[in-house]
Amino acid sequence: MNNGVIMQLEDLKWAGDCMGVIESKINECLQEFEIDSIQLKRIADVFCQEIERGLKKEKSSFKMLKSYLQLPNGEEKGHYLALDFGGTNLRILLIALLGQGRFKVIKKVTAPLITESYNYITNNVCAEELFDFIAELIRKVTDDEYRYFLGHTFSFPSEQSALNHARLIVWTKEFAVQGVEGKDVNALLSDALIRKGRSNIIPVAVINDTVATILAAAYKDDCVHIGSICGTGHNTAYLESYDGKRCPMIINLESGNFSHLRLNTFDKILDQQSEKKGEQVFEKMVAGKYLGRLLVLVLKELGMLKQEIVLTSKDLSEIIQDSSPNYRKTKEIFFAQIEDTFTEMEYSYIVEIAKRIIRRSARLVTAGYIGIIQHMDFNFNNKHHIAIDGSLYEKMPGYAQLIQKTFVELLGDEKAKNIKVILENQGSGIGGAIAAAIFNEGRLDSDRIIMPSES
Repeated sequence: MNNGVIMQLEDLKWAGDCMGVIESKINECLQEFEIDSIQLKRIADVFCQEIERGLKKEKSSFKMLKSYLQLPNGEEKGHYLALDFGGTNLRILLIALLGQGRFKVIKKVTAPLITESYNYITNNVCAEELFDFIAELIRKVTDDEYRYFLGHTFSFPSEQSALNHARLIVWTKEFAVQGVEGKDVNALLSDALIRKGRSNIIPVAVINDTVATILAAAYKDDCVHIGSICGTGHNTAYLESYDGKRCPMIINLESGNFSHLRLNTFDKILDQQSEKKGEQVFEKMVAGKYLGRLLVLVLKELGMLKQEIVLTSKDLSEIIQDSSPNYRKTKEIFFAQIEDTFTEMEYSYIVEIAKRIIRRSARLVTAGYIGIIQHMDFNFNNKHHIAIDGSLYEKMPGYAQLIQKTFVELLGDEKAKNIKVILENQGSGIGGAIAAAIFNEGRLDSDRIIMPSES
């Protein structure tokens, strides 16, 4: 055998050895995102225990924030205003609640808080300027001669002391408006409405988006006891019965802060690189904001990426369903940010890793839901419908199906039959109107609410 043939054989052996090493590393990374049934059941148990600790005011991962709201009965009627303030786009809706779970949007105004001509989220803006802008928008859907109750879906960390009293703890989502942190956002809105000559509009409710989701879904379905956000972030609210000793109330868990989890190598790196280390651990493992980052960290560990890039949950949705020839769609996503290209085999690895990261997210989220239901109904004897809003649940291919499969895997067919997951993508608006209607109809304990005249 000549030297050329020997060298070719040695090259092939070297290439084979390298491929074997790479496949071994790929499998190790994939295994890092694998959670089996036993581990998920344990997570559900601890989730349940953390709820019960929180109710006893013991140390818990959960904030157990009171909403001061019960579930709607589906017969709420009347015209109500809803303000949806959860990001850089505001929505104001005039909604007619028609009873029997029916409603109609009469008027709607949507406006960005940032344009080329203004920016209402920077620290150059004060509270009065921001809320005056909001009050002007509300004027566009109201008339002077009518009195309106307004429900405000305010999706920022707040400490609530009554249905219409919520103090902003800290701005998130790059907001930095001066004079709002530590203040009652409903009082700021009320003052702005008065300044703008709209004293006929009375803000009576401030709610979180998870609470809004459960209200909107429960208005149409009396088996809904849980509302959740599965999108850029993750959080869940549920109806706490207090064992019949007190009037039931919707509780916002702030479940993204659940911390009793085994972090893998990439979770730890992501947490250390985040703004708030050691906080929102559960959210960092399951929410759309972080899934693309986890994929990038894996590819860097494997030596496939040499530079930082940004992959969104929308990118991941394209990647995991890429059936195009030679992974054309996935190539386009990467080529938009880097000049290097991957082999077809490497693209197949990228797709598989993305699938595993998304699968873990759905399975962990399901374990959390099981923990909540376990607290509410230990034997899973009753129907429990879970309303979910958010792009991850609504738009990530296969995500909803993964949740349902995990329920069956962990609970068995019989118990899983009592659990139904439904999409509720209008909650932030409709929920605010329903909260205002519940206030107006007086279906709240008198010691749990402060009337507008007392604020």
